[in-house]
Amino acid sequence: MLPLLVSTVTILSLFASAAAEEFPVGVAHLRGRSHVDAGDTLCSLLIEPAGYPCTEHTIQTKDGYLLALQRVSSSNGGLRMQRGPPVLLQHGLFMGGDAWFLGSPEESLGFILADQGFDVWVGNVRGTFWSHGHVSLSKKDKEFWDWSWQELALYDLAEMIHYISSATNSKVFIVGHSQGTIMSLAALTQQNIAEMVEAAALLCPISYLEHVTAPLVLRMVGFHLDQMVLAMGIHQLNFKSQILINLLDSMCDKHPDCADLLTSITVIRQGTFSQYDYGIIKNLRLYGQAEPPAFDLSRIPKSLPLWMAYGGQDALADIADVQHTLKELQSKPELVYLENYGHIDFLLSVRAKEDVFNHMINFFRSSGKSTSS
Repeated sequence: MLPLLVSTVTILSLFASAAAEEFPVGVAHLRGRSHVDAGDTLCSLLIEPAGYPCTEHTIQTKDGYLLALQRVSSSNGGLRMQRGPPVLLQHGLFMGGDAWFLGSPEESLGFILADQGFDVWVGNVRGTFWSHGHVSLSKKDKEFWDWSWQELALYDLAEMIHYISSATNSKVFIVGHSQGTIMSLAALTQQNIAEMVEAAALLCPISYLEHVTAPLVLRMVGFHLDQMVLAMGIHQLNFKSQILINLLDSMCDKHPDCADLLTSITVIRQGTFSQYDYGIIKNLRLYGQAEPPAFDLSRIPKSLPLWMAYGGQDALADIADVQHTLKELQSKPELVYLENYGHIDFLLSVRAKEDVFNHMINFFRSSGKSTSS
């Protein structure tokens, strides 16, 4: 089952980016709007109306993608004048930067961090609704979609961290959820990236998916989704048509737990956390070996503070897989385990501030003091 699951989830990542670009999670649907105008931004639609100053930034990756970053300040005028340490929020699969602002200011992590005095930066990876395309490629070009989560980690996240560190002249705190955690873990194995990071907080950390129980993943395996899509021609598929919607609907069968899959992506290769598998010939050319090399989690610096929160009801970040990740690390992260939390609860639970976010903020404050002393 494992190789088929690898292909299925890899293909879904392309679906996810296209769907997220077309259907933003929060603004049009959760704020009661039927469409988003071309000139609208995350700042103007969701953050500034809540009373929080926000500025838009555009950065370019080394392979030409144009990514949006939003910088959010406290609604409190006094805190606004004196920015605290920078923190980057990195969303999960099928999401964008709006994922951090879907609740009230008292419930949403982006607003909470700003009101606690942090200099909040909101990341949006390539292909998602709030980012800005490519310097030369159209979203209709198959080359535009020729990437994997590996580029999200080593190009997109790396460029965001570098930009924020340069703009603030400071190391950066990172918060990742789901796909944002696999990006963070991969990126932090690279010394040049890790040295720009003050500490990392990972919600539903994913690097292995050996024990995934999310029903939609298992349905896709049973439906041979990878073979179906490849037979159709993945780059010929119209992502704005009903084909994908009908295909996923037929597998979801109206089960609400399908949402479990919509916030996560990883590549499983015989139980390893590996770089992208291009096939033997291209692997030999790019990596100098037939199999893609693993991301060595032991290369994440032992001195880098890590914090992880995970739940007993999470069908993607399974407890056994989290434990596997922990064994690979040199350090011992601070852990928060919540038996009744599922994958999305770490973003949207009405108790997340008390159960999760306050612990994270205390971790950041203690980490900042210890690394600066």
